Amino acid sequence: MSLRKQWILNILMVLLSWLSLPLLGSGNIKRFFPSTLLIGILEILHARIGKKKKYWVFYNKPKSNLFGEMPFDIGPFIFTSIWTLKSAYGNFRKYIFINAIIHAIFAYPFTFFAKKVRYYTLVRFNNFQFFLYFFFKAFLLYWFQYLFEEKIMFKQRK
Repeated sequence: MSLRKQWILNILMVLLSWLSLPLLGSGNIKRFFPSTLLIGILEILHARIGKKKKYWVFYNKPKSNLFGEMPFDIGPFIFTSIWTLKSAYGNFRKYIFINAIIHAIFAYPFTFFAKKVRYYTLVRFNNFQFFLYFFFKAFLLYWFQYLFEEKIMFKQRK
């Protein structure tokens, strides 16, 4: 994939994700954004480790943070997390099922497509490990949201 096409894809990924923000509603944003932000920060840290250990490699390697993992982290990852919480929080089975589908799509067909167009490829991870890498964060996100609602929101009500 040319650097120009990668630039366009990265911008579109982030822009389309952020354009869904008004559709969430301000109440849902206030409710779910703290735990989503926390899991987003954790993902950024994990992505730095993954990059260093070469779990995956991006084909174009400019020295800009606008390439590589960052567009995924500040775009689709954050917004799939908040949308999943909005649509299924309170029903753990539904929440896990939705997350499994989303992460399986990313780990398998999207990753095969990314390799084919020379966007990124997995090096030290196979597709199943890549799926698990993201899927375990679904449990953390749900737990963060539970703690936020039970502990922090409870204190505010007193």
